[in-house]
Amino acid sequence: MGNAKDIIASGNAVLGIEFGSTNIKAVLVDDEHKPIASGSHGWENQLKDGVWTYSKEMIWDGLQDCYAQMAKDVQEKYGVTITKLKAIGISAMMHGYLAFDGKGELLVPFRTWRNTITGQAAAELTGVLGFNIPQRWSIAHLYQAILNDEPHVKDVRFFTTLAGYIHWQLTGEKVLGIGDASGMFPIDSKTRNYNTKMIEQFDALEKVQKYPWKLEEILPKALMAGDAAGCLTEAGAKLLDVSGSLEAGIPLAPPEGDAGTGMTATNSVAVRTGNVSAGTSVFAMVVLEEELKAVHEELDLVTTPVGDTVAMVHCNNCTSDLNAWIGMFKEFSDMFGCNISTNDIYGKLYHNAFDNGEKDCGGLLAFNTLSGEPVIGTDEGRPMFARKPDAKMTLANFMRAHLYASLATLKIGCDILFKEEKVKVDTLYGHGGLFKTKGVGQGILAAAMNAPVAVMETAGEGGPWGMAILASYMVNKADGEAFADYLNNKVFVGETGSVMQPDPADVAGFDAYIEEYKAAIPAQKAVATALPL
Repeated sequence: MGNAKDIIASGNAVLGIEFGSTNIKAVLVDDEHKPIASGSHGWENQLKDGVWTYSKEMIWDGLQDCYAQMAKDVQEKYGVTITKLKAIGISAMMHGYLAFDGKGELLVPFRTWRNTITGQAAAELTGVLGFNIPQRWSIAHLYQAILNDEPHVKDVRFFTTLAGYIHWQLTGEKVLGIGDASGMFPIDSKTRNYNTKMIEQFDALEKVQKYPWKLEEILPKALMAGDAAGCLTEAGAKLLDVSGSLEAGIPLAPPEGDAGTGMTATNSVAVRTGNVSAGTSVFAMVVLEEELKAVHEELDLVTTPVGDTVAMVHCNNCTSDLNAWIGMFKEFSDMFGCNISTNDIYGKLYHNAFDNGEKDCGGLLAFNTLSGEPVIGTDEGRPMFARKPDAKMTLANFMRAHLYASLATLKIGCDILFKEEKVKVDTLYGHGGLFKTKGVGQGILAAAMNAPVAVMETAGEGGPWGMAILASYMVNKADGEAFADYLNNKVFVGETGSVMQPDPADVAGFDAYIEEYKAAIPAQKAVATALPL
């Protein structure tokens, strides 16, 4: 293909769309997997009746606006109206609970991954299955609804994730990429499907047996990267592109979760590779050489988009509290008439913290917990800042304490993975908003993990670009071409990214900080009790 305009006009561009926590983004790529247009739509979850949710209207308004912004970008750059695409892929935040009746009607409002309301179910299922079931997993939400005797459960005929729901509405297919499926219910990496023994154990539970469905009947079908997952229907085309320009019949890739697209965007799907996605939430994923020796509540076992086992540490909170502090500094600068961009404020404060802050933050301590954090055993979050009377209260120490806080719970979980389980990782690839300020988030993560951290130029496109790559793989792979080979030979040729080694002094400083952080967890719990919502 000669250029982007020709690629788009001939219908050979590939589209990836990802629903993140605060942003829905579309990335259009060419035949060399390079982004050629994009669009986005901001949104925020809402706390309604004690449940974090997004409404159906927010989902579809967001998708349509995001697509329209991408189409507008194409029109302005290339003077082309999109009518055809070679492939489309939909990805979204993993986990959560979207349950439907036999007519396809949503039974209860979407319960997102962010909720920490399934503690009893998660604990019981972990014990029954001998497999860690975190609170945010879809099966934990379903079982908690059963334990709560919620009347809607008897009517459930299908439940899925956000990506699975959108894909279903666009194609009519009740399917899910295996990586996203692994956050609904445990996967057997040998069969590359749901664990049948565990399905039988779930169905045999006394409280489950009274319902008129079997678990296997209401789960979406799990598909591997590269599998055909249906085509855009006439109704789906109208749902995606309200202008009516987009034609039906476009093939869609298996819908994936943000973990799978993060692995794809950082080329970390092979054994002994790993990645850290740091945005509203933060999670680390390492592809395992062998099974873990024990069940750890802090560690999830999910899969790559082709079904290989991955150890995952997921934390609900990362940059939201940091962003709030930056917003306050922006407000302060505006009050004095200073025309300082938000990006410059981020850059100056982050670099000052990294270059001039004390390695252990000088006695300052922060909790960034807007919501509960299962890794540290909290069901509710209360952002909190504390310092010792003799602490060195400098701006650099203050911001460094908040940067550390953004990765503190991740470090607690990963210390189990690396120090107790002795899991080996050659390089961790970082992506997400925390890494936008060059060298800072990367250096802090290297200190937290005591491992080399790489950031690729392309990782800035993140999940939607990763989803576009997955869709490209489906339609462009050679016969028998493995996904890892496709990434190495056709997407990331010669790209290693910038690598930062852990600084021993930073590692020691973060270790000291984390000991004080763990000691202060009871105070975090007490604040949640003292300041009820």
